[in-house]
This record gives sequence, C-alpha cells and structure tokens, in this order.
Amino acid sequence: MGNCASADNKFDPTIAISVNDFEAKYPIGRGGFGRVWKVIHKKLGQQFAMKEMRKDLIVSKRSVGSIMNERRLLGILKHPFLVNLYYAFQNLENLYLVVDLMEGGDFRYYLVKHRDIKEHNLKFLCACIIAGLEYLHANNIVHRDIKPENLVFDKKGYLHITDFGIARMSTADNSSTTSGTPGYMAPEVLCNQDHGTPADYFALGVIMYECITHFRPYVGKTRKDIRDAVLNKQVQLRLDDNSEWSQEVVDIINRLIQRKPENRLGFHGVDELKRHKFFKDFDWEALYSKQMKSPFEIDEENNFDYDHVMKKWDPVQEKITAHNSQKLFAGYLYDATLFSMQKP
Repeated sequence: MGNCASADNKFDPTIAISVNDFEAKYPIGRGGFGRVWKVIHKKLGQQFAMKEMRKDLIVSKRSVGSIMNERRLLGILKHPFLVNLYYAFQNLENLYLVVDLMEGGDFRYYLVKHRDIKEHNLKFLCACIIAGLEYLHANNIVHRDIKPENLVFDKKGYLHITDFGIARMSTADNSSTTSGTPGYMAPEVLCNQDHGTPADYFALGVIMYECITHFRPYVGKTRKDIRDAVLNKQVQLRLDDNSEWSQEVVDIINRLIQRKPENRLGFHGVDELKRHKFFKDFDWEALYSKQMKSPFEIDEENNFDYDHVMKKWDPVQEKITAHNSQKLFAGYLYDATLFSMQKP
C-alpha cells in the first residue's frame, strides 16, 4: 500500500476527518466492540481498513481505558510489521480507527483452513512476528496479547501485529494488570507478577507449539484451570525421531515456553531469538525490506467468517450522551496527514 501520510493537492488536511470522507465497501472483520470495514478514502482514492467501535459497548464492558490506550500507542508507533494508524475520529455513537488494509485476513482463520504448516513457513511466520516485537520492545512496549487473532496478513503474505488495547510500557510495574488471552499469557502474567518483554516471547512459543501440535501447551476451560496447569508442571514439546520437524524448531519452542522468564529465550533481548540455530542462514535484511517471497498463498476474498462478522451484539443498557461521549473519549482525533505536513 502507498503511504497515506503523503499530502494530496486535492485534499485539505486542515479539515477535520470524519466517516463521511470514506466509502464503505464491505465488512472484513469483527472485534469486541464493532466491525471492521474495507473502505476507500473518497478524495485520496486509497484503500484502508476502518475499525468501527460502538461507544455503548465500550462503556458497558468498562474498556474505555484500553481503547484510549490503543489510540495513544497507535499515534506514536509506525513500523512495516505493525498495522499502522492513519486516522482516528468519532461521532456520538462510534469511534473509528482507519488503519492499513490487511487483505489476507488473520492468522487464526488461516490456521482453521490450513491445518498443516511446513517448517519453512513457520520460520517465516515467526520472523515476521519477531520483527514487529523487536520494534515494540525497542520502544519499551510489551504487547501482552500476541495470538493468531492479532496477527494479520497483507496481500504479499507478510504477517503484521495488531490490537494494542492492553499493551503497556515494559518499564512500568505491571503486576496489577493481568489482561490478555489465558492460553497465550505468560505464567508471570497469569500469576499477577511484574512482567516485561519476555511475556511476548512466551506467546510466540505457544503459537509455534500450536502450529505443530494443533493445541496449546497449557489448556483448561477457565483461566484458573490454565493457571493451575502452568503451575503443575513445565511442558516440553517432544516429537518422534521420524518426525518431519527438526530438532532446531523443537528446541526454540521449548526455550520460549519456559515458565520462568529468566530461563526463557529472549530474556536478554531479541538477538537471542535471531541467533538461535532455528534461524541459521535466515536473511533478516531481506525480510525487513520485504524482498523475501512469502511462502503463504493469500486469498484476498475468502479469508474471514462472514456469519461471525455479521452476528448481532446483545443489547446493552448504556446510553451515550453528547456530554459523556466527549468527556470519555476526549483527544481521540488523529490525522497522519497533519503530521506529514508539519515536517520540514
């Protein structure tokens, strides 16, 4: 995709952006608070994804803090392996985030459709995630919710990290914040302990484990069940001698899913992962510049569950007024073109 932050002579960026500036084509995803639409900026002619979020759902689920946190972080982050923000705005009923259009759908849907992933493909997948995490961690940010649903393919088959609602600064005391998805949460997060960037590497190990075995290392019906499974024993991946998977992939997974963060690969930085023998001779520079051909074949049409996307939400009791709407979501507006125009 082109860079939306560049100026256009026909478009005056000093005029506040609104939903009327976009033509909605069709829904392509669903979040906890609304749908994601493929849209076209009417004046720029560029395609984006627009995340529409209902304010009443956000308030009823007590998620104003995470929504504003995501908007704040997206306003300062920009990287080729993230889903980047271009516009943010609101009206009385909804919040809107206009971001990079990821034509390939999310990795969870891909896993459902393609159960068998080859080791070469898994290596590319993990390298994309590591590239995104490397940038986040260099900026002292822990994502804290790395999972297949939050990894999305672009049209070239490269994977990008999205959803920063519960991301936090790694330098802060995180012992009181335990949000996340239990099956991918690091033990230190599950047990209400202070945690940092190694928590994201644990989630990466879980994803790799899941790609090989089709289940996660620590399972349970509830968060407590999963925490008890983690506390019970250290899981290790073991494969038959005649397995198609190499010992290098088994080793990196087992070192990533270590329960104690100080024993986990990546505790001393991302270079521990990049130097692991699993990535021997891997061309990181070709990946960073996106000159490497992705092994993933992308279907730009059939890459999401339409029935799930269109499912209606349960009714909520919250009523949004003009007064509390403005107060709760003050400062949400963002326009990347304004920042590009201010550069010398």
